[in-house]
Amino acid sequence: MIILRSDEEVGQIRKAGLIVALVLDKLKTHAKPGVETGELDRIALEEILKNKALPAFKGYKGYPANICVSVNEVVVHGIPGKRRLKDGDIVSMDVGVKSGNYFADAAITVGVGAVSDAARKLMKITEESLYRGIENARPGKRLYDISANVQECVEKNGFSVVRSFVGHGIGEKIHEEPEIPNFGKRNSGPRLERGMILAIEPMVNEGSYEVEILDDGWTAVTKDRKLSAHFEHTIAVRDGAAEILTAL
Repeated sequence: MIILRSDEEVGQIRKAGLIVALVLDKLKTHAKPGVETGELDRIALEEILKNKALPAFKGYKGYPANICVSVNEVVVHGIPGKRRLKDGDIVSMDVGVKSGNYFADAAITVGVGAVSDAARKLMKITEESLYRGIENARPGKRLYDISANVQECVEKNGFSVVRSFVGHGIGEKIHEEPEIPNFGKRNSGPRLERGMILAIEPMVNEGSYEVEILDDGWTAVTKDRKLSAHFEHTIAVRDGAAEILTAL
């Protein structure tokens, strides 16, 4: 069942979303050559707790860290640790928080030092595809209109959308209905209504969309080991354009 949230509930999710945005803004400034991914996790936790919230991912289905940090060929769910970022890497940072009884979730991908033109294009198109998807998140549209916009933006630029992982509803749980794939047929899926809260998150690969899970049971990497990028916002379907709840 897709839950429609009241304006008061949207306000609570907006509060959680602002904390996510603050954390990601701080992480951007620390994603530098030589920094351990585990240090990014520590910085994120400090900022989350400072804002009187809790990390949403820690312990979720056994996940061992506070945020996900995915470098280069890692698509999603990279576990922070001793890996040091190096010049030319791209790093995706995915942050979820619980504030009060509500959750918000967002992700960005940034370049570390001087990155290649190909990596810059991948990040640019992935972020662009997110906003193209958000354009269709309004009443009267259907869910897969979001998906189709994402897919079209990605594929016309020569990249592929990951099919094994999808966006999701969010609210009193970190993952709620509906699932939001990043590919799909226009004019299909549930009709969008005011009060829906959606986490839209294109994961885009430089090469094939195929992925595999490493032995830790979490880390998803591109099967061909080419680069992957990930952007995400939590949004509210409103009367007109969607409201992005995880932006500063």
